[in-house]
Amino acid sequence: MSFELEIDALAFGGSGIGRLDGKAVFVPLTAPGDRISCRIVRDKKRYAEGECVEVLRPSRLRRNPPCPVFGRCGGCQWQHLPYADQCAWKERIFTDILERQGGVGSATVLPIVPSASEWAYRSRVQFKCRQTTEGFVMGFYRRASHFVIDVAHCPITAEPLNEALRLFRRWLPGTACAGEIPQVDMDLDDDGKVRVVVHFIGSDPRPLIDVLRPRCLDAGMSLFLQRGRKETMSRVCGEEDLVLKVGDPPLAIAYGPGGFAQINRSQNRALVREVVQCAGLTGTENVLDLFCGAGNFSLPLAREARRVIGVEGYPPSIEKAKWNAKANGLANVDFHAASAETFRPLLRGEVEVVVLDPPREGAPTVIKPLLELRPVRILYVSCDPSTLARDLLPLLHGGYALRWSRPFDLFPQTHHIESLSVLETR
Repeated sequence: MSFELEIDALAFGGSGIGRLDGKAVFVPLTAPGDRISCRIVRDKKRYAEGECVEVLRPSRLRRNPPCPVFGRCGGCQWQHLPYADQCAWKERIFTDILERQGGVGSATVLPIVPSASEWAYRSRVQFKCRQTTEGFVMGFYRRASHFVIDVAHCPITAEPLNEALRLFRRWLPGTACAGEIPQVDMDLDDDGKVRVVVHFIGSDPRPLIDVLRPRCLDAGMSLFLQRGRKETMSRVCGEEDLVLKVGDPPLAIAYGPGGFAQINRSQNRALVREVVQCAGLTGTENVLDLFCGAGNFSLPLAREARRVIGVEGYPPSIEKAKWNAKANGLANVDFHAASAETFRPLLRGEVEVVVLDPPREGAPTVIKPLLELRPVRILYVSCDPSTLARDLLPLLHGGYALRWSRPFDLFPQTHHIESLSVLETR
């Protein structure tokens, strides 16, 4: 049974919001101003989830999405919205979450930093693979499922990776191992180099390697094979490292397969610039960088600090961070492979500034030791506003003031929101 619904807002997660008898109804792939025919697919006590049956009166905001699989592919939620409106809604959603969940006043939220490009910005991508009765498919999961949507070209992915996708879509179906490849990871660095990691679940990878090695060498791509967790990764051909460039003048930061790098390189550089500026370093401060990876923030900060201590739980990234410090001539950095919350024994003396860039689940186990450490300034880089709001609450109750928080759009066409928040002792 369907009913008419007016969409008047967007929610974190990307769905449009309408109201039926006072209850919020979340409907994917809609836009504020749409009048739709809707049916309920999941009815909860406080809200409902709906499905758009038909757009009866389209919003003036709507545009035609360029991707032929938009709406079926689960990667993008907002290609049907102009980019300026995407940014405006991200800023509004981010502010609302901090207000409602973190008790933060809207005046402390600064305007969003938009991406330099809304298309072809992804420098890192994971393509899902399936061998089906109709042939080999390679693309992305359909929204809310593990069904693979076949994708020949992704408009938000950088063109060199789309070219690599085209090649692997041609190469893999001709191998005897096509049904034993669940995923192919591709990365592009600032020098234009492409690195590919093929996930393999079969027993004998040699036939696959024999096919792919000469072709990747000819195409100038590095190739790695992963047969389980990251620790199983092995090099087939090409260079191990990719390089991202951050800071002014630029520092070259290498990261290996399995290591983390932001997918939007130009926005990452903007974020690093903002972190360095907001740290307010004079050359006398000690800085703690938690979840430091291969040194994305640590190394630019080291040029302004007395000493930087970087902590990261993935040991290969720490080894790469040490190599990066040496390669860039920075001797005032100590890197440690350890869980972020265990940083206290690693410190030597006081720390004035802390930077933390946790994964999506946030940093709840770090907050208590941070309050005990009590640095003058905390710079929190977040990729999830809800976990950010949760982590801000004990800091704000523990003697810190939020100077400001600013969203950054690293993921155009999607609902995801990166941000930087600056806290200082009262």
